[in-house]
Amino acid sequence: MRYAIPFLLLGVIAAPVLAADACSLTIEGDDAMKFSADAMSVPASCQEVTVTLKHVGKLPVTAMGHNWVLAATADLQGVATDGMSAGAANGYLKEGDPRVIAHTQLIGGGESSSVTFSAKDLAGKDLSFFCSFPGHWAIMKGSFKVG
Repeated sequence: MRYAIPFLLLGVIAAPVLAADACSLTIEGDDAMKFSADAMSVPASCQEVTVTLKHVGKLPVTAMGHNWVLAATADLQGVATDGMSAGAANGYLKEGDPRVIAHTQLIGGGESSSVTFSAKDLAGKDLSFFCSFPGHWAIMKGSFKVG
């Protein structure tokens, strides 16, 4: 029993993504160009997934904007590179890009944005999330698993 508390604390410390239920996740972005997690997952039983991005920094969207974008891992760099020319008004995402599975709005410090998307056909796929703000995607990224 004396080992239970350290292991319980480890579970709290190691839980980087907050989940109200198994199909709803919350992740944070900050002024240091970091997400609060580098991996996110939901069970295959989720028909829909909701991801909420909270920008816990103070800088405005024009200086340190963040969004949460989901795409196949193989498409991440192409989506991010093509998105740079789309500009801030489009969240640095090419309009109608079929490689983008889901994305939140581009937000600044103190703001939040959510996106709900179908997870029906995503189980077992190699997926990544990232921030498409220019220069951020190389650092602000992680894996997303359905299964």
